[in-house]
Amino acid sequence: MKIAILTVSDKGAAGEREDLSGAVIAEEIADIGGEIIARDILPDERDQLSEKLKYYADELGVELVLTTGGTGFSPRDWTPEATLDIADRQAPGLAEAMRQESLKITSRAMLSRAVAAIRGCTLIVNLPGSPKAVRENLQTIKPALPHAIDILTGAGGECAVPETHGHNDKK
Repeated sequence: MKIAILTVSDKGAAGEREDLSGAVIAEEIADIGGEIIARDILPDERDQLSEKLKYYADELGVELVLTTGGTGFSPRDWTPEATLDIADRQAPGLAEAMRQESLKITSRAMLSRAVAAIRGCTLIVNLPGSPKAVRENLQTIKPALPHAIDILTGAGGECAVPETHGHNDKK
C-alpha cells in the first residue's frame, strides 16, 4: 500500500513549528503495512491542498492519503473543502466513526469538519491537527483501512476509473 501524509499548517509550512502530527501518523500506520512515499507540509491554502491531493492520487498512485490539520472552524481551515473539491465519491462512515469515538473523550469532537473521500483508487482521510487527536482517530479507523484499500483497489489489482465515472476536476 502506497501512503502519503499531508500536514496542513501555516506555521509548519513556514518552518516555525515541528510536524508532530505527521510523525504520529507515520508511527500509527506502521503496523498496517505499506510504504510512505510522500510526506509534505503545506499552508492552509485550499487550491494548493487540492492540487497536492490530486498529485498524490493521479501522479503518484497513492492508495491512502492521511491529512492532518485544517479541519476546524478557523477561517484558515480548508482541508475538508480541498478534499471534496477533487473527490469522486465520499466515504462518510470513516469521519462519522472518528467523531463518534472522539465524542466519548471530548464534546469538542462535534466541531470537527473532517471528511473522508475517494478519488479514483485513492482513499483520502482528514485527521485533526493535534498529535493526541490524530492518534485517537487513527486507532478508531485503522482496523478498517487495509480492507477499505483492498476493496477500493480490487484486492491489489489494477484500479481503473471508468470513463463514465471520471475524476471530479471542477476545481
